Amino acid sequence: MTGTHKPMRLPPLKALRVHNPKRVPENPCIAIMSSVLSCWASAGFNAAGCVAVENQLRRCMDGPAVGATKPNNINHHLGRMQKYVTSQPKMR
Repeated sequence: MTGTHKPMRLPPLKALRVHNPKRVPENPCIAIMSSVLSCWASAGFNAAGCVAVENQLRRCMDGPAVGATKPNNINHHLGRMQKYVTSQPKMR
């Protein structure tokens, strides 16, 4: 079977975009902070009962900060290359 195949045509795109490229990483100390708050709520703000959890929160907050990642510039490059990918409207 040596037939010619029609090339597959894709529908035209309005814009090339990647959804939500700027994700903010979750702070790891938030879970420990909620544990401290729940311990205070259950112990009636008694500092003696929640010392271990408070110290764990202090160690987390005093630890090294999570480095900021470089922003993803994929949408910039997709915008630059869009004219080569999408079909241009025909001039009359």
